[in-house]
Amino acid sequence: MQVWKFGGTSVGKPERMHSIRELLDSDPNRKIVVLSALSGSTNALIAIGEAAKAFDDTRAAAQIEDLKTHYGLFIKDLYATPEGLAKGQNIVDTEFGYIKSLVGIKPFTIKKEKELVAEGEILSTKMFQAYLEEKGENSVLLSALDFMRIDADGEPELSTIEEKLVTILNQYTDKQTIITQGFICRNPRDEVDNLKRGGSDYTASLIGGAIRADEIQIWTDIDGMHNNDPRIVKRTFPIRELTFEEAAELAYFGAKILHPSTITPAKLRGVPVRLKNTMQPEAPGTLIANQTSDREIKAIAAKDNITAIYIHSTRMLNAYGFLRKVFEIFEKYKTPVDMITTSEVSVSVTIDNSEHLEKISAELKEFADLEEHDRDQNIICVVGNFSADKEGIALKVLDALKHIPIRMISYGASEHNLSLLIHSKYKSEALNVLNERLFYYEDAMKDIFTAP
Repeated sequence: MQVWKFGGTSVGKPERMHSIRELLDSDPNRKIVVLSALSGSTNALIAIGEAAKAFDDTRAAAQIEDLKTHYGLFIKDLYATPEGLAKGQNIVDTEFGYIKSLVGIKPFTIKKEKELVAEGEILSTKMFQAYLEEKGENSVLLSALDFMRIDADGEPELSTIEEKLVTILNQYTDKQTIITQGFICRNPRDEVDNLKRGGSDYTASLIGGAIRADEIQIWTDIDGMHNNDPRIVKRTFPIRELTFEEAAELAYFGAKILHPSTITPAKLRGVPVRLKNTMQPEAPGTLIANQTSDREIKAIAAKDNITAIYIHSTRMLNAYGFLRKVFEIFEKYKTPVDMITTSEVSVSVTIDNSEHLEKISAELKEFADLEEHDRDQNIICVVGNFSADKEGIALKVLDALKHIPIRMISYGASEHNLSLLIHSKYKSEALNVLNERLFYYEDAMKDIFTAP
């Protein structure tokens, strides 16, 4: 069995849903199909929730009607028969009736907000299953709320998910296609919750790991993961193979095609992940697995909105417990650290969430001196196979960026990552010059020296 996930743009138009059915029919493997909400729906539902929290019933009602109208037009192009359209209309009427009931009762709590946002995935999956039924497909819809669970820290309970999912799947061994929702789950209080934004990728990986799938396929509108950001760099290309570790580094440091959490459950169970393009299904995409090619440098990514914190102490750095005290403060405020560098009398760290920066700074100042924080920074991450016996990789990167001021460098903690901190105003220049020097420069030199 395989797990296929389709994102919001892949299901965002009726003709895209038609194309997904054709893709499913063209492949003989039995599948669990994970769907996101229609593109734009989650944002629209969040906006409705914001209006409800502000007690702006008029605005909330207007937004609900606008979204319902969108779905009403959508189903007219999705279904080909009066019976199919009637079933689709019933789904829209029922779910939007529930949305109105959530918003209409005050106060509008966080619990209701999560139930509201979950309606995006519930609508898309119910509509798609009704479309498959109209076409006579051998399929069934399973609610992710029946098996997807998170603990009190918001982390998925993989063993519980596996147990519940396997039990449910045993009831549908005759079904070729099994549809379910991405993103949504239940928490320890048995309330509707979610895996945060982008969590449909995570859902697919959790399901794939739980059932030991043959392969997890993440379908988007991009031909796999690119070696650089195509929005900023013109000459990019899809990467055909990555290890789990390389893909995780790229996802964490800014590659938008993949949710950072996706890789973990797949890696844990050794299930390969393939990134595919719904617009070009014949393209090979990117395969993420335990083994890949030996190419040294695979890709470059950039992480935005970084703040650097410089911590100095001539008294305590060499004393036992100094670093422990520093990182206990970040743990207290649940603020992850991206980069770390140290010297004899200082330690520098970067964070991408400055919500608690003032409180963190105040507690650090109790036993250390702080420089003024560097805000509006970027982490440029170069990813590849950087094992200890590789030569010249850092030299290539630093030589390419010799005209750009670098505030921090992290290299050696991982065999797959070289990270540099620069000001955001240099981001575009850095990505472009690294792209040319790391992926095209050697080929250009060969052409020069072999020319007649």
